[in-house]
Amino acid sequence: MTTKKTILITGSTDGVGRYIAQRLAAEGWRVLVHGRDRSRGEALVERITQQGGKARFVAADLSSLAEVRALAGAVQRDGDGLDALVNNAGIGTSGARRELSADGFELRFAVNYLAGFLLTRLLLPMLESRKASRIVNVSSAGQQPVDFSDVMLTRGYTGVRAYCQSKLAQILFTIDLAEELAGRDITVNCLHPATYMDTTMVRLSGAQPISTVEQGGAAILQLVESPALAGRSGLYFSGMNETRANPQAYDADARRRLRALSFDLVGLADPLAAR
Repeated sequence: MTTKKTILITGSTDGVGRYIAQRLAAEGWRVLVHGRDRSRGEALVERITQQGGKARFVAADLSSLAEVRALAGAVQRDGDGLDALVNNAGIGTSGARRELSADGFELRFAVNYLAGFLLTRLLLPMLESRKASRIVNVSSAGQQPVDFSDVMLTRGYTGVRAYCQSKLAQILFTIDLAEELAGRDITVNCLHPATYMDTTMVRLSGAQPISTVEQGGAAILQLVESPALAGRSGLYFSGMNETRANPQAYDADARRRLRALSFDLVGLADPLAAR
């Protein structure tokens, strides 16, 4: 009997997350569907089940670190282990007013970056216990260097600036974690899936969609499943192609600063600090 692999996809009740959830379930993966809206999440699980797949809904509002911890706890108690994690959930560029998360952090930094950082750190032992596990961070071609003098953007705030900073933070985290996990049977990569996909996030931003969720989904699925990427880690892709991110992603000092800040903000000890 073939053991099904289990994957958690954040933000998978809509858009490209929903698409890859359905695709992977059809291929035999057991999918942990995540979202804030229980009715949408349970409707997707029912659809997957009706089509012969396996899925379960786990609810959490990623603007709260307490809910991120609760989500990790629900996954840990699930009992089927975890073979892959896709940090896909996020907030787009719309909104001119600076907003704060439940923990008092700039909202896009909190949801688009910090929630995935904490979730990944909490689920890392589960992922490391499985063979050839993978972490995929869904970032963006929209990137702006992290301003370490004002990470929470108390000055000169715009939704675009906040979004682009949070997305580059994801890439710094990807490369940093890949270096930490070097030599272990786990890969972590990130990508810009497609430009202006036809999603709710893009429509709310006022942009005209120019790509499909199928195009973006194919790029994400490549990082989750492609045998060609076995053992290859710390990479940034644009669509299906490996490329280079903003130069700050390759600045070791910037990665160290973001790492230290992130562990401090989420209240975890850095496992490398004692080395």
